[in-house]
Amino acid sequence: MDSQWDDMKVFLAVARNESLSGAGRVLKVDPATVGRRIARLEESLKVALFAKSPQGYALTNEGQRLMSHATRAEQEMLMAFEDVGERGRQLSGQIRLGAPDGSANFLLPQVCAGIVEQNPDLEVQIVALPRVINLSKREADMAIAVSAPTAGRLSVQKITDYKLHLTASRNYLKSAAPIRTRDDLRHHRFVGYIQDMIFDKELDYLGEAGLDKVHLASNSVSVQFNWIRQAAGIGFMHDFAIPFSRGLQKVLTDEISLTRSFYLVRHAEDRRLERMNRFAEALATGIRKEVARLEGQT
Repeated sequence: MDSQWDDMKVFLAVARNESLSGAGRVLKVDPATVGRRIARLEESLKVALFAKSPQGYALTNEGQRLMSHATRAEQEMLMAFEDVGERGRQLSGQIRLGAPDGSANFLLPQVCAGIVEQNPDLEVQIVALPRVINLSKREADMAIAVSAPTAGRLSVQKITDYKLHLTASRNYLKSAAPIRTRDDLRHHRFVGYIQDMIFDKELDYLGEAGLDKVHLASNSVSVQFNWIRQAAGIGFMHDFAIPFSRGLQKVLTDEISLTRSFYLVRHAEDRRLERMNRFAEALATGIRKEVARLEGQT
């Protein structure tokens, strides 16, 4: 039985990472060992679980059927350990959280640090990617999103709304043409996203405001923030990010203001895990409080 469960863990790692090397890194074993274990499992089941190609390992139809059973078994195993050993205790183990880099840079560090301070045996990993986190491949245990997904077996919880405004450094505003009306914006340099790399329509801030010319573009909020901070141009910035740099000033606040929302996205099955529920509750509460605190400073 132990050997069969070990084989299932190897199978899940390869299915989620789509390669022997990726699975090896997760399992902390060499890829050759992973390959032998998969070959042994396929031989025992007398089916091919993966289609191998230079691009990686893709699940066959039989592999997808096994994946469904294996993920359910994994969830039941986690619930069993929680029921016996975790209930009522401090949080422990590892939780990986995916997030767009705006929240990952300006909200999650302090929120997650606070959670870990209360739970010293907990390890929190933040995966900051300028794209949607793929929970089905277990890129993360849960994710922050800027729009609610509608596909997949997912649990979605709205965390909070947040504001964005056109922002520039005071040094930029001193040397640039005055901004009194929306029409004055045509005389200014804009900072924003690379248009064809906007992974969620909610991030098309300039497009929504009718400002389609971007002079300095990046798929990273941090790069955009630093351009604005260094007086390179004007662009939309989260109100909760503005306090992280002195000398930033919101522009045309009465005419142009955007509201967006953060959502916490989880595997639907994880709602049966007390550990994940407790972490999710602490995370959502922390984010709400931190957004309110930082927005109150602008």
